[in-house]
Amino acid sequence: MDRQWNDKIFTADSSRFEQLALEIFRFQYDANPLYQLYCDTLGRTPANTPNISEIPFLPIRFFKTHIVKTTAFEPQAIFESSGTTGSVNSRHHVRDLGIYEESFTRGFEMFYGPLKELVILGLLPSYLERTNSSLVYMVDQLIRLTPNPRSGFYLHNTDELFQTLQELEEKEQKTLLIGVTFALLDFAASHPLALRNTMLMETGGMKGRRKEMVRQEVQDIMRDAFHILAVHSEYGMTELLSQAYSKADGIFYCPPWMKVLIRDEEDPRALLFADDLNAPRSGAVNVIDLANVYSCSFIATDDAGKLYPDGGFEILGRLDNSDLRGCSLLTI
Repeated sequence: MDRQWNDKIFTADSSRFEQLALEIFRFQYDANPLYQLYCDTLGRTPANTPNISEIPFLPIRFFKTHIVKTTAFEPQAIFESSGTTGSVNSRHHVRDLGIYEESFTRGFEMFYGPLKELVILGLLPSYLERTNSSLVYMVDQLIRLTPNPRSGFYLHNTDELFQTLQELEEKEQKTLLIGVTFALLDFAASHPLALRNTMLMETGGMKGRRKEMVRQEVQDIMRDAFHILAVHSEYGMTELLSQAYSKADGIFYCPPWMKVLIRDEEDPRALLFADDLNAPRSGAVNVIDLANVYSCSFIATDDAGKLYPDGGFEILGRLDNSDLRGCSLLTI
């Protein structure tokens, strides 16, 4: 693992976030030719960028058309987004998987406690089926960090998943069932049961496998089928090495090394920060992910969102004309 940045990224508190973000901006401007060219085109350099509100955010589509790398390196992994037939997928060249592993492990345990206390059941493709999926890599590694042999992937064997959940519920074992949304809906329809010790986490939408549904409709179906009060959600993407989590109501929160901002759809340079808001504001979602130190930490996504005064955010959907994408396509 590359310790040059790890200790800085994962031990910095919120008071040092802007300082570290500016340091990474200078590093990426100097060592990422593509990002430097993009910044120069906008007239922004470290010399005239005194705060993070002035840092240029790289449009996420660049991961489809260019290799986004800071420094020259041979990647330990290349994660690729899912897509429809004929679509161009994003590719994220990862210099150090140790940074990704530390990011998702620390982030997950920050929200859900020690992995040693959990059983994780994945209603996702197994790692062997999709070796280039960042989501599957993350869930596979989290499963490996749980000591219980019942942890594992259950994509096509839903009868076994149902039986496993029943046995874990009888033992009052703290469990996480994580899956793509359409697969969880299918499971809810065919195998409803009361979950009292199991958290349910969805990771994406229908993406062509079912008719699109609003979040409230999806969560109402799952709450009714599994007799739960809340459906958890994970917000991540191929182009990021960090995740945000929602424990209720679709409001996500980030780990300390990740920050979501809102940009004006009409003026991409106009940013709104949570600390400056007296009320929620809606627009396009920008993400600062300091764990992306060897690609680009400043990403302008194609998601529409709402930012709340406490830093929580909600995903409202896709911006107009954005490509169909998402982890649910992994199962096609």
